[in-house]
Amino acid sequence: MTETIKRGTRLSGAEREQLADELSKGYAEGKSIRALAEETGRSYGFVHRLLSENDVTLRSRGGATRGKARQG
Repeated sequence: MTETIKRGTRLSGAEREQLADELSKGYAEGKSIRALAEETGRSYGFVHRLLSENDVTLRSRGGATRGKARQG
C-alpha cells in the first residue's frame, strides 16, 4: 500500500486515482475501511468517500442487529 500520506494533504489527479485503486483492491481483499484508513493515515470518511466515488459496492455492517433473532 502507498506510504502513509500526511493527514489533511490534498490529493488530486493521478495521486488520488492511484490511492483509490489501491484502496479498492484492499477492500476487495477483505480489509475493512477502518484498516485501510489506518494504513494510509487518512480518515474513515475519506476512505469511505473515495471507495463510493469509485463505484465500489460496500459491504453491509457486521455484528448484532436490533430486533428479534430469526427463527429457523
